[in-house]
Amino acid sequence: MELLKPYKLGKLELRNRFVMAPMTTYSGENDFHVSSEELLYYEARSKSLGMVLTAATSINEQAQAFDKQITLKDDRYIPTMAVLAKVIQNQGAKAVVQLHHGGRMNVPALYKDQSNIVSASAIKAPREGLATPRALETEEVKQTINDFVKATERAIKAGYDGVELHGANTYLLQQFFSPHSNRRSDQYGGSLEKRMRFAVEMIQAARACIEKHATKPFVLGYRFSPEELETPGITISDTVAFVKKLKTLPLDFLHISLGHYKQTSMRDQADKKPIVDYIQEALNGEIPLIGVGQIETLKDAEDALQSGYDLLAVGMPLIADPDWVETIKQGGLNKVVRPTTLPRPLFDRLYKNRQWFAKRGYTFELE
Repeated sequence: MELLKPYKLGKLELRNRFVMAPMTTYSGENDFHVSSEELLYYEARSKSLGMVLTAATSINEQAQAFDKQITLKDDRYIPTMAVLAKVIQNQGAKAVVQLHHGGRMNVPALYKDQSNIVSASAIKAPREGLATPRALETEEVKQTINDFVKATERAIKAGYDGVELHGANTYLLQQFFSPHSNRRSDQYGGSLEKRMRFAVEMIQAARACIEKHATKPFVLGYRFSPEELETPGITISDTVAFVKKLKTLPLDFLHISLGHYKQTSMRDQADKKPIVDYIQEALNGEIPLIGVGQIETLKDAEDALQSGYDLLAVGMPLIADPDWVETIKQGGLNKVVRPTTLPRPLFDRLYKNRQWFAKRGYTFELE
């Protein structure tokens, strides 16, 4: 079975094509170190995957978007993040840390000084409960790029096998690419090409850091969302142009964020062409693409592979079943979420939103 054969990603060899999707746990310690509950959570889910992407990991003091979010914002977090990397690797999976900055999506209650909620421009996100951000000055943009690079260096020192730059799901990197959130007039805003510049410079600087500091194979990836509903907002044509640029950069993989692996356009309901088709036409097989979105059964996984993805990221099925790969190999599927297999803050948050998950067939078992 192709899905279960080893796969070469950059200079890494993965034992199969299954990846744990980067899912926020809200379960770190109060001082943002990795908690013992999180270590158990990752350990249980790393046994049969090729690669694990960690929860979004903040890169500086302005980056924190969630309560109890793990971080690599300074050197004192290297030791506990190193424990997390080793826990994943000891189970046979490669450990890749997702580096993140929430930008204008940061929860305001986390910041005593609201001027630390920053973005490309001072444009509030069209969601309730968020603050109007402060636009980063040009020199602050450069410093933020450097903060991502320093976090990359810390990930290397912590023993990870790679980093993924989180450019999706409305967070800071996407905010620079989006014409809705980026109304800048300097070199980081305006034209489509200038809106790409923040990500382009970050990727180039992160690769230079890897070349300088990594002593073992270490991959660099970029996650992106293909569209926004806002007007103006990111369109598929914008993303196709961006992907064509990204594939020329020193990246080892791209990771698309979709609600379903065969998702079509949200902006144009008449367009029935799967977004993955647009992306793979732009990529032309030149760089591996991770797909995600309601891959729950072995049939789904095989179909997703045939649809044009090289690696498959899995989220909610792994939340419910730490042994998901082995379960689907036997033709089974477990959709019962149990508190005994999750950090308690994560379980409580999921349970609070159980009606949404019920639409996909998931149920929750209480103690």
